[in-house]
Amino acid sequence: MKRIKHLTMLLAAMLLSACSSNNEPKAETTGQQRDLGSTLVVYYSFSGDCSNIVGTLTQLITADVARVEPVQDGVDYAANNYKAGADLINAINAAPNDAGNYPSIKNVDKDVNGYDHVIIVTPLWHSHMAAPMQAYLFQNAAKLAGKQVAMIVSSYSSSIGGVVSDATRLLPDATFTTDALWINNSNRSRTASLLNQWLDNINFTQSSMNNEKITVTVGDRKFIATLKQNATAQAFRNMLPMTLPMSELNGNEKYYYLDSSLPTQASSPGTIHAGDIMLYGASCVVLFYDTFSTSYSYTPIGHIDNPAGLREALGTGGVTVAFERISTGIDRVAADTQTGSDSATYTIDGRRVAKPGHGIYVQNGKKIVR
Repeated sequence: MKRIKHLTMLLAAMLLSACSSNNEPKAETTGQQRDLGSTLVVYYSFSGDCSNIVGTLTQLITADVARVEPVQDGVDYAANNYKAGADLINAINAAPNDAGNYPSIKNVDKDVNGYDHVIIVTPLWHSHMAAPMQAYLFQNAAKLAGKQVAMIVSSYSSSIGGVVSDATRLLPDATFTTDALWINNSNRSRTASLLNQWLDNINFTQSSMNNEKITVTVGDRKFIATLKQNATAQAFRNMLPMTLPMSELNGNEKYYYLDSSLPTQASSPGTIHAGDIMLYGASCVVLFYDTFSTSYSYTPIGHIDNPAGLREALGTGGVTVAFERISTGIDRVAADTQTGSDSATYTIDGRRVAKPGHGIYVQNGKKIVR
């Protein structure tokens, strides 16, 4: 009888391996971190294994981390031969397009919309992706469309093909850049080396935010700004074009509270510079037109390249400011002095054309349709 009981417990452990939300990620190794660009690591945990994987991973790469947690705390998914977990998986499989069949999860404090790359770290439940992680991906499928995604799966010994199938079903419009990494009880002691080998093949392209420019227009004055390479700047960029009625404060800034929050990583810059575009809190966009010392904390969004004339353009009261992306790949559109026209005309991919036909072109940094 004892032997049967022991065998039952062993089989149950093999069916459901997960990561504990009670354990913070623990680092396994140290060293120089790889910069994969704007990356978010999203993980769910129950038993502690995935938490440890994330701790090791974040010693190897520069990334933000978001943890997925069920709304219902304290559920013992291991009880009764992991019946609670099996019931959740069976409900999803019965109608995978029905939002009501996914478990409720808590709000995640990082908005995936602000990242180019996402690494999913999930356990395997009964040959499928853990139900709370499935719920997260189901809810965020639209935001993950077009993003570069990679996945790490933890199990006792069961193969992960079902988890991979769940991921591709839930994220049909994402780009999976490499095969999922399978960490199990037979190789878990080599997690750091496995991660390093996997990262060599991850094939994340560098962020498209490298030195990306936007225009900041006040009345008839147009300024060029360079965005920072962070999740906040990317989320801000994704909201453009945007025209904001900004208010005056302190004789050195204009501000506006957005309707939604952006990712934050606030710190005190010590000195604010004229032309700085900052985020105060999680939703207040601030455009500074003076240089001064500060003890307040902000998350940088970008900086106007040449702020000369910015103070005069903004004035002393409320003002309307338009922020627009420059997405043509042309850093600068020069006047066509040879022909006397206002500007040259370019194709979207940056080729200059003398006699454009019908189509979409670029003049003065703006798209036009002929």
